[in-house]
Amino acid sequence: MTLRRRGEKATISIQEHMAIDVCPGPIRPIKQISDYFPRFPRGLPPDATLRAPATRTAGPRSPSDGAREDDEDVDQLFGAYGSSPGPSPGPSPARPPAKPPEDEPDADGYESDDCTALGTLDFSLLYDQENNALHCTITKAKGLKPMDHNGLADPYVKLHLLPGASKANKLRTKTLRNTLNPTWNETLTYYGITDEDMIRKTLRISVCDEDKFRHNEFIGETRVPLKKLKPNHTKTFSICLEKQLPVDKTEDKSLEERGRILISLKYSSQKQGLLVGIVRCAHLAAMDANGYSDPYVKTYLRPDVDKKSKHKTAVKKKTLNPEFNEEFCYEIKHGDLAKKSLEVTVWDYDIGRSNDFIGGVVLGINAKGERLKHWFDCLKNKDKRIERWHTLTSELPGAVLSD
Repeated sequence: MTLRRRGEKATISIQEHMAIDVCPGPIRPIKQISDYFPRFPRGLPPDATLRAPATRTAGPRSPSDGAREDDEDVDQLFGAYGSSPGPSPGPSPARPPAKPPEDEPDADGYESDDCTALGTLDFSLLYDQENNALHCTITKAKGLKPMDHNGLADPYVKLHLLPGASKANKLRTKTLRNTLNPTWNETLTYYGITDEDMIRKTLRISVCDEDKFRHNEFIGETRVPLKKLKPNHTKTFSICLEKQLPVDKTEDKSLEERGRILISLKYSSQKQGLLVGIVRCAHLAAMDANGYSDPYVKTYLRPDVDKKSKHKTAVKKKTLNPEFNEEFCYEIKHGDLAKKSLEVTVWDYDIGRSNDFIGGVVLGINAKGERLKHWFDCLKNKDKRIERWHTLTSELPGAVLSD
């Protein structure tokens, strides 16, 4: 203790100041501020009264016991406001521990961090059941991940139908330069889509960054099972892009197709012959090193004793979805068609070497499924043009696969 002269004011050293009201005892956890300031949903009750602390038995107390009792008195003092008054004083009942708030799931099941990092994509899908077409309208993307040194990207969108050969059914939009919020408003169309495809196939939509001097970079993707779509009804999507998902490499190779072809048949009573129209092909198999083909179509009406039934379309360069819109006429009596078969083959044209066979289909009385039904409908309905999509196969029974 510092000594002072008579008449001087009392001074306290900093050491003595820091030692005031220090209570020895064990270190106890600090209470939460909410324990001392309870919440009342409708304000403080007007009849709330403080309760007297419970009497304790007399006896010798240690300094630590005194500190513990002081804390408990404070708890009772503030806990009295949250309890209903009663006739007999007593300690307030123990409150159950508060449950930790449960984590709410993100909307649509996507991780918010991935959504923020990769961006979102707005698009719509429409299945035109009458024309066997799937229209994919890519509207815009927002907040894409920067891929270039300038903090921007050169994004484009590409589509694949799974399962199937990726090159044969790939469609893509144009590339927009130096933007993270591109607006395409571009419609990509798959032709030759059947009801069976809508049940078992999935549309994969990928957003990529185009680079002139190196490989294009993947940004994000999403997948839509086509069975979610209703025929002739447009469905709009706004989806967060996800990281690249693995592709099932163990899928059945028999499901891998060579392409589709749209054929029209009509027996003309005026011309006394069968009119065969080669309208177009869709997602053909790629036969060239550049990932495309130079396709053309040949037709035969077999058996062909005189070998004069061959017709051939023009060659379409560097495409997997050619449009031909060509028609051939076979002069034949209507009654003789029941004994004939129409053989249609698709080829890839190559300069300086033999052409590559892509796929083919046979329509006739010995065919099955849609091929037989198409032929039968043609014979049954004279002077009526009937169009059908057919799947190309890699082998034709009895056909000579050379050109």
